[in-house]
Amino acid sequence: MNKQGNDKKLILIGLLLGLVFSELDQTVVSTALPTIIRELHGLSLYGWVAGIYMLSITMFMPIFGKLADIYGRKKIYLSCVTLFLLGSVICGLSGSMTMLLIGRCMQGIGAGGLMPLGMIIIGDTFPLEMRAKVQSLVGPLLILPQLLGPTVGGYLVSHVSWHWIFLINIPVGMTSAIFVAKGLRESVSDARKSIDWWGAVTLVLSMLSLLLAPVLIDVKGYTWGSPAVIGLLVLSAALIAVFIRIESKALEPIIPLALFRNRSVVVLSCIVFITMLGIMGGISAFPFFAQNVMGMTPTASGYLSLAFMAGAIPASIICGRLITRVAYKRLFIVSFLFPVASFILLSRLHTDTTVLYIIASFFIMGLGIGVLFGSDNLIVQESVAKEHSGVGVATVQLFQAIGTTLGFSIFGSLLSRQIVTGITGLSGQFPSGTSETIMNGGMPQGLSADLLLKIKLVFAESFQHIFAISIVFAIAAFAACLLLKKEVLSSKEELPSAPAAADAGM
Repeated sequence: MNKQGNDKKLILIGLLLGLVFSELDQTVVSTALPTIIRELHGLSLYGWVAGIYMLSITMFMPIFGKLADIYGRKKIYLSCVTLFLLGSVICGLSGSMTMLLIGRCMQGIGAGGLMPLGMIIIGDTFPLEMRAKVQSLVGPLLILPQLLGPTVGGYLVSHVSWHWIFLINIPVGMTSAIFVAKGLRESVSDARKSIDWWGAVTLVLSMLSLLLAPVLIDVKGYTWGSPAVIGLLVLSAALIAVFIRIESKALEPIIPLALFRNRSVVVLSCIVFITMLGIMGGISAFPFFAQNVMGMTPTASGYLSLAFMAGAIPASIICGRLITRVAYKRLFIVSFLFPVASFILLSRLHTDTTVLYIIASFFIMGLGIGVLFGSDNLIVQESVAKEHSGVGVATVQLFQAIGTTLGFSIFGSLLSRQIVTGITGLSGQFPSGTSETIMNGGMPQGLSADLLLKIKLVFAESFQHIFAISIVFAIAAFAACLLLKKEVLSSKEELPSAPAAADAGM
């Protein structure tokens, strides 16, 4: 890429618009979803609106990363924007759930390229020290969708039409595409390169099998022991084995196996996977505790996440400034002590836990996780050969997405099992036919104060259990940080021999 010919301001504005609005789309849709389901008579497909979007994003991340390495970042990024906008049009014009799900699938495929390619283009455009500062701000900036989503979604549904939560993406997406198209200049080799189509198809099918399992658990009520879920997991393992064999022989593999000889890629993949599986998965259900034990409103419980961001934002900025001066291994080791401390605090939750206690726990958590807001992408970009930087970043983000999907489902199942066991033991004291309602947080009228306290104790002890499990994952993530290289991040342009040395691995 010709950095000298780039308009960095246009590129940055265009990329940030694309990132913020692809994230905003998720929060706005979740706010408007009850209205959409009611109008389209699609209650049976409720969970698939989010499920198919998530599946599409995850399956296509590494494929777009590899295509960007072959055909150039600009062409593939603009293709992803186009796919996202086409999906938005289909969703916005939907008159049935089938049409809506097709549109969400197309949106998800496009969104699967926007985040990793955005980070890659920033990496190609800015020198290392400036890039560290820019990328450390990207993660915190994505808090805006969390803040604006409920407001924007509620306004459009109440005063305009739910169709516009999708159609509003069109002018914003087009503006983002124009800015990137005008600002980005890159030269791509004319040499014809083969595409590993068999590898791409096998990867998509293996990820579909793997991630369809938790989606079916959430949507259809299956358990991890259900024959269908076990069958999907076995099929996924078999397809992954086939995929590895295909990649070992392909001329242009979708995910070069050489990446897994690179210590930074392997260790960071482990860190983000463990973090999203055990740490973020552990706190994903916390609004249930806030509403049903602490008595908070849904809105107030949602905004408790701001305490997490209050810790993550300054931590991200500080790490972004230090990563080119201090060995990044030290930054990660210090940072990942905080989630351990946070979960020790959260594992002591009780029925009389205060809001201030939760805010402090979430703030401490944010101080630790903030190091991942851009630093992992930077390390990967400077650790692999230039021709693999796109697929390298996308591969690490793939492991992050898999961890997120599995974590939400696994911890949701663990929490549900704990609650069901506890509530079943009290069911003899409930009015007839109310046990299931109580398990879901609904409290019938007329329950005694003593019984209400017992129910809240069941909820509190269930959360204590899953947070205790999260301590183990937090310690595992900390241990993985010990395996990082003890080196200060420096640009490959400053060290011409770095790519070869880095790809040599350990």
